[in-house]
Amino acid sequence: EVQLVESGGGLVQAGGSLRLSCAASGFTFDDYAIGWFRQAPGKEREGVSCISSISSSDGFTWYADSVKGRFTISRDNSKNTVYLQMNSLKPEDTAVYYCNARHVSGYWGQGTQVTVSS
Repeated sequence: EVQLVESGGGLVQAGGSLRLSCAASGFTFDDYAIGWFRQAPGKEREGVSCISSISSSDGFTWYADSVKGRFTISRDNSKNTVYLQMNSLKPEDTAVYYCNARHVSGYWGQGTQVTVSS
């Protein structure tokens, strides 16, 4: 069974930090690029960051302009997990955060809520 399980969300004050985790199982993790998306109430889901597959060997990462310099994506292949370190959080970062695995197929996790208070 394919699973992507996000964790690490919560309530934090502006300026604080959180680390989100996306644990993958049921597919060949190394072959998949992993992305983080978020969706705030009343808004469309938007891309936040992504990291290339291990198989591509190019170590490519991408960040939305709104999070560049504050968020860092990484992957731990031994744990089939991708992390999103979020620093200097702002109230506008409040959203449900989802991870997405993409290769030939695509999979989504169930999301984790991040709330940043001002």
